[in-house]
Amino acid sequence: MTLPRLHPDVAAAFPAARIAVLTAHGVRADRPWPATEAALARLETLASRGGWHPADEHDPRIAAWHTAYRAFGSNPRRVRPSVDALGRRLAKQGALPRINPAVDSYNAVSVRHAHPAGAFDLAAVDGPIEIRFADGTEEFTPLGAPDTVEHPRPGEVVYADAAGVLTRHWNHRDAHRTRVTERATDVLFVLETMDGAELAGPAEELRALLAPHSEQVAVRYLG
Repeated sequence: MTLPRLHPDVAAAFPAARIAVLTAHGVRADRPWPATEAALARLETLASRGGWHPADEHDPRIAAWHTAYRAFGSNPRRVRPSVDALGRRLAKQGALPRINPAVDSYNAVSVRHAHPAGAFDLAAVDGPIEIRFADGTEEFTPLGAPDTVEHPRPGEVVYADAAGVLTRHWNHRDAHRTRVTERATDVLFVLETMDGAELAGPAEELRALLAPHSEQVAVRYLG
């Protein structure tokens, strides 16, 4: 699997965008990951005590994503960046979702550092992944809605492979086809920033959660 490609037009339009890519092979997500559960519980405890609050749209890290969404024609208050939506859920409900240990790991790192994160099951990816502007002809089947087909608006930033779109609105929603379940064994994870922030620390935090439950984890960077 080659490193995902950030299309030059997207890189030029969003020069502060940075992406950490972690490729994990031999993942074992069908059993508990105690460190991941502890990381989620720690965030929930801190939030419940009021000493820490998830970043919201007034935080520069989230505000930068809102600005980017508006630049490519998406309303960030209607289709929120993934980390914004997760943080709002934690603030409102007092808990983060438990999906499976692989997904829970990137969610924990995402909310803690206020960086959008996601993952793709490499067994379901068709060819190289590119982060590019949609042309409006692509097909997207949303996570949890396998019978639904959408067409991203021309100019919307998407992750895409040869078979279609893997995420809409850059990181708002994932595709059903490449969702990461507890059966996924080869997974590509991404951590993103839109303000030029350093991603080495958050990427290492995610790598440390993945490594005990994977045969190999490699970290590389885009942007």
